[in-house]
Amino acid sequence: MTSIYYEKDADVNLIKEKTVGIVGFGSQGHAHAQNLRDSGCKVIVAAVPGRESWKNAEAAGFRVTTADEVAKEADVIMLLVPDTLQPRIYHDSIQKHLISGKMLMFAHGFNIHFNQIIPPADVDVTMIAPKGPGHMVRQLYEEKTGIPALIAVHQDVSGKAKDLALAYASGLGSAMAGVLETSFQEETETDLFGEQTVLCGGVSSLVKTAFETLVDAGYQPEIAYFEVCHELKLIVDLIHRGGLKFMRYSVSDTAEYGDYTRGPRVINEDVREEMWKVLEEIQNGNFAREWILENQANCPSFNAYRRNEAEHKLEEVGSELRAMMPWLK
Repeated sequence: MTSIYYEKDADVNLIKEKTVGIVGFGSQGHAHAQNLRDSGCKVIVAAVPGRESWKNAEAAGFRVTTADEVAKEADVIMLLVPDTLQPRIYHDSIQKHLISGKMLMFAHGFNIHFNQIIPPADVDVTMIAPKGPGHMVRQLYEEKTGIPALIAVHQDVSGKAKDLALAYASGLGSAMAGVLETSFQEETETDLFGEQTVLCGGVSSLVKTAFETLVDAGYQPEIAYFEVCHELKLIVDLIHRGGLKFMRYSVSDTAEYGDYTRGPRVINEDVREEMWKVLEEIQNGNFAREWILENQANCPSFNAYRRNEAEHKLEEVGSELRAMMPWLK
């Protein structure tokens, strides 16, 4: 079992004694900055002058400046810009200000694990990764329940890196829910695997293939959309609430029997074998190299995938049907 830490295990005063620099004010950045400030921390925000994120941070009452200035002033520097932007911002603005006694933090381990960022040996390097989108990090903090997070220590020069990271997690609100201990490697590899095989890639491909099967068999696209896409949220909500057992308890016996007998035929041993291949590509760095090279080439394949997927019949039908559902807005 992993170690799980709560508020009793964290001393939030440790982070209150520091100046925290939040680099980025997007989905995660706005939540981290506001939660920490509301917990009594001194927070400054780095953004790009003239961009929407700069204006939003100012409107939220923060002192906003450049990444260079934040890195110079802050004791704790949390990188919350997209993975693809982090190496450039780090090398251009942050690295030169990382002196002994500072802590560099991440919410995802990609750039550390795949050596796109190699911090100096005399600074602490840690991770606090909330397991939810930024708006939920903020909402659950305000509701005083918090959202679970992961904690990892890559470099512990001070001997107190974990304590300070736990203090950050407490200020963020995650210690109310639980902070699970991991490593940069484990977090990165499991996160990528989950995205690719289930949460994004797996679900998207499963829904599209099922939709295409029904439409090709002559069924109405609108009916197919309801059956294989729209109702997916209902099932996921049940699983989220009480696991597979609760979902199976909540659906009909017919659906439950079909789950047991037909599910393994769809997600079969061939799929399991392919999952192992996907995991191996993550572990050996092939996926990371592919994605890094894709970005260096200005994302030609990524942009083509995005355009093609946006034109899928499922998206057209879904858009029309969702227009009939004002409650979704």
